[in-house]
Amino acid sequence: MAVMPRKLQTGRRRVARVIALPLLAAAIVPATAGARIVELGQTATQPTPSCPAKPCLAVSRTTGYQKRTGTDKNPFVVPADGRIVAWSITLGDPTDKQVKFFNTTLGGAPSAHITILRRKKKGFLKVVAESPVHVLTDYLGETVQYPLVSSIPVKDGDTVALTVPTWVPALAVGLGEDSSWRASRPKDDCDDTSTPTAQDDLNDKVRYECKYKTARIAYTATFITVPHGPPDKAGDK
Repeated sequence: MAVMPRKLQTGRRRVARVIALPLLAAAIVPATAGARIVELGQTATQPTPSCPAKPCLAVSRTTGYQKRTGTDKNPFVVPADGRIVAWSITLGDPTDKQVKFFNTTLGGAPSAHITILRRKKKGFLKVVAESPVHVLTDYLGETVQYPLVSSIPVKDGDTVALTVPTWVPALAVGLGEDSSWRASRPKDDCDDTSTPTAQDDLNDKVRYECKYKTARIAYTATFITVPHGPPDKAGDK
């Protein structure tokens, strides 16, 4: 399968970066009574992508979402109406030779963005929104967060997936049977990781028929709920 840096103690080059944009997440949705901030996909122990180990495994040319992480089922299903204001991805640090191989065989430099999926009839998932695509070459070996200039409205039950037009070294492997993710590939082609199946178009609908166990995609999404404060009693007598 196939701004201000903060240093982390998780790898030889691993740092966390927040990309400076005109509006940061805190400014996109003002603090309001009753709103909650949830980091979808975050766990106490964050996954370590496989690269530069051999084999160096990557998420390639598909859209995928984590189905289960330990006891946490559906960690990227939105728990209420609200907005996605940022997303992050942790990248392995492949060697120059590995990068050249992936760039040559999988359509170019590593790139990704998030996609909002809404469940439809007969198991189809429909693309209802997506963020801009980012090229990730400069952030290999790091965790990088992208605040959204325009936050994305989501509904209770939507799924936040990661779309990879080319490849990203963001796959942790060798985990337990209770870790699995699904991809937008047809069930007869789960082993074909080079044919493009990424859901890049709005309103596109497919079934996520390929399930990969003992692995985890290393991304998260920052979600803010719609506040439900007390009614406005201005003018009440």
